[in-house]
Amino acid sequence: MTPVRNRWSEGNDFRLLENGEEFYPRVFECISNARREVVLETFILFEDKVGHRLHEALIAAARRGAQVDVTIDGWGSPDLSDAFLSSLAEAGVRVHVFDPGPRPFGWRPKVLRRMHRKIVVVDGEVAFVGGINYSADHLGDFGPEAKQDYSVEIRGPLVAEIHRFCHAALAEGQPRERYRLGWRWRREVRQSPEALPAAGSASAMFAIRDNRRHVNDIERHYRVAIRAARKRIVIANAYFFPGYRLIRELKRASKRGVEVSLILQGQPDMPIVQTAAGMLYHYLLRGGVRVYEYCERPFHGKVAVMDDEWATVGSSNLDPLSLALNLEANVVIRDKAFNRTLSQRLETLMRNSCKCIRAEDLEAPKGWAWVRSFLAYHFTRRYPAWASWLPRHAPRLFPPAPSSRTLHEAQ
Repeated sequence: MTPVRNRWSEGNDFRLLENGEEFYPRVFECISNARREVVLETFILFEDKVGHRLHEALIAAARRGAQVDVTIDGWGSPDLSDAFLSSLAEAGVRVHVFDPGPRPFGWRPKVLRRMHRKIVVVDGEVAFVGGINYSADHLGDFGPEAKQDYSVEIRGPLVAEIHRFCHAALAEGQPRERYRLGWRWRREVRQSPEALPAAGSASAMFAIRDNRRHVNDIERHYRVAIRAARKRIVIANAYFFPGYRLIRELKRASKRGVEVSLILQGQPDMPIVQTAAGMLYHYLLRGGVRVYEYCERPFHGKVAVMDDEWATVGSSNLDPLSLALNLEANVVIRDKAFNRTLSQRLETLMRNSCKCIRAEDLEAPKGWAWVRSFLAYHFTRRYPAWASWLPRHAPRLFPPAPSSRTLHEAQ
């Protein structure tokens, strides 16, 4: 069982990293300076210019003697070449694939149970958590389809909690005989939160979503913060189709005078995303919630701020996949300075790059549109229960198989 303590950690420092231009240089620099260990998890690793830079940094770290473990999702990263993977293995990098399983006719039966986390821990001293994958479409020079996204660099006692979680995930996902090699060395590099010195003044918690003990932790943190909000709520989320309870809390917050704003996709990478969120617009706007669509390029962020102190950054969308099926990881932060920084970034988006959706701009749903909206709204009330009926397998990690080069559309 993967341990997460679910308690606040004091004395942390957080640095907001926006898009690949800020994120990749910091991650690659830390990996380049790794002395003992690199642990990395990602949903997507593509064999493009970003993937090749990561590839080079990991190989260099392994050749310096650092233990390097990379976990990728079997659905999100299916197309890595044999040469790419074998060169990692030859350097000593251990690559783990999350639950690829058999693929009859090229279809992954457990596609709805994905490892969607994006985490890096270097030497047990610095960690990164967020929504940015390792692909060139997180860089502005990719063009109109470049994604807008966020991550955080973390220092302080919370890093030990994240580090311990990553080790437990590796141990839990592999056959015992395969993991036994190197276990004693790993145990030596792990630290307790108390052993790491304070790096700042931020209080924070590491929150995960899995399919057993932590099935609704991230959503629960959102709902608790929404209930506690007194002045403002800004949620910026790429894939927005949350459960009924979260929608209800947003409407209640607005009714008690809280300024509630949502930043959603206006130029989505998958059109169905905008369609799904749009089905809820009438309910949200009638409840006093302000809806903004980010229109410059696809929005991929999963962040929020509430009042002057609370914030979250991570991999979890507010949709059925993330809230009821995927393996996700967020950090929840209580710190005025970080809240102010993220708030300013989001306010700049709303002011310069978003379209404010107004009730008068929406056509009243009629006919099939009304039926679709009605069904969508009531689906939000039921899908958490329906999701629990689906198989909940334990995480399984495997060595990478020869590349299949199957085409897919990744989130």
